[in-house]
Amino acid sequence: MTRDYAAIARIVDDAAHHATAIPQLSTTGHDLTLEEGYIVQAASIGRREARGERLIGVKMGFTSRAKQIQMGLSDVIWGRLTDGMRVEDGGVISLDTYVHPRAEPEIAFLLKKPLSGKVTLLEAMSAVEAIAPAIEIIDSRYEGFKFNLPDVVADNTSSSGFVTGSWCLPTIECSNLGFVLELNGRAAQVGSSAAVLGHPGRALAAAARLAMQQEVELQAGWIVMTGGATAAIALSSGDHVRCSVQSLGEASFSVN
Repeated sequence: MTRDYAAIARIVDDAAHHATAIPQLSTTGHDLTLEEGYIVQAASIGRREARGERLIGVKMGFTSRAKQIQMGLSDVIWGRLTDGMRVEDGGVISLDTYVHPRAEPEIAFLLKKPLSGKVTLLEAMSAVEAIAPAIEIIDSRYEGFKFNLPDVVADNTSSSGFVTGSWCLPTIECSNLGFVLELNGRAAQVGSSAAVLGHPGRALAAAARLAMQQEVELQAGWIVMTGGATAAIALSSGDHVRCSVQSLGEASFSVN
């Protein structure tokens, strides 16, 4: 079957751009393979770039072993980050620009050199210039937050926004750092960076490997969001969210 990937990309991009929920692609005649999901993802990000946004990194998804088992997966997935997705630390987002946003605590890496292909944990970490506490704002554009794997990949793995706190030295051992995700001053989720493939650096190595399968090389200066350390929390107007990470500090934002 010949598919119009540009047309499918327009569907998911319009949904994100206009904060409008859409039916799952797989239920509307667009039953994609995983490979096709990445083709649509690239095309949808291309539409963002055509509007003036700039690619500045990647994000990882399903990096929790428990989540992989729950979803019946044997590998992680990845999406792209643009400068239009960046939210200032301590900043405010508008609920009107999201469909049904959620927040999850993460560790972010800033790269000092390119990284691509199959690399070891040590090689991945040697490419890191700095580490920061971070929050990803995920927002599947599908109705009811329901999707299959190719659907979510086509929708840029639900990526909508991200916040990074102050950058720290890369020498900080980050394999088992405690996380607290607060909602309105109360702990909503508690976890550890070890939940991210046993070490967030493994998510970085996976990012280099999977991106290269789509002929994308991680670039110096890019940010890599390594995946949620706990379950995500739903957001409502008036919420204040803060992620505190042992040894790294915190990142926060509010919802208008």
